[in-house]
Amino acid sequence: MSRREERIRLWFDMWLRKRDLGIAELFAPDAVYIESWGPRYEGAARIQLWFEEWNSRGTVLRWEIRQFFHREDQTVVEWFFKDRMNDGRAEEFDGLSLIQWTQDNTIQFLKEFGCNINHYDPYQDGTVPHFREEAPMWF
Repeated sequence: MSRREERIRLWFDMWLRKRDLGIAELFAPDAVYIESWGPRYEGAARIQLWFEEWNSRGTVLRWEIRQFFHREDQTVVEWFFKDRMNDGRAEEFDGLSLIQWTQDNTIQFLKEFGCNINHYDPYQDGTVPHFREEAPMWF
């Protein structure tokens, strides 16, 4: 399990450092990566292209691992993410990644799930819910 956790930490570190430290070795050649808001990248080469292109438009400020769950050839990692884009937009949210491994501990499949960090109780004033008047986040 620690080898898999090291590899996930390496992936997060690549984003924080804005440097490819071995994407081709981390992901299987035919890996699939799905972001929480819809984009899907097929193949390690496409994942590498996305990584390089995205980092030309923005910066990951924080990507903190909270915990890992392992089961057979799968890992779930809970995390907090914060970025700032070159145009000034910024976002932060909680998330999970569901990862499936090959026998040689490369990532075969990774799917992200996002969660808004601005929580509230819609029933705090009674039994009729009051929801915030805000656009939902993209995930």
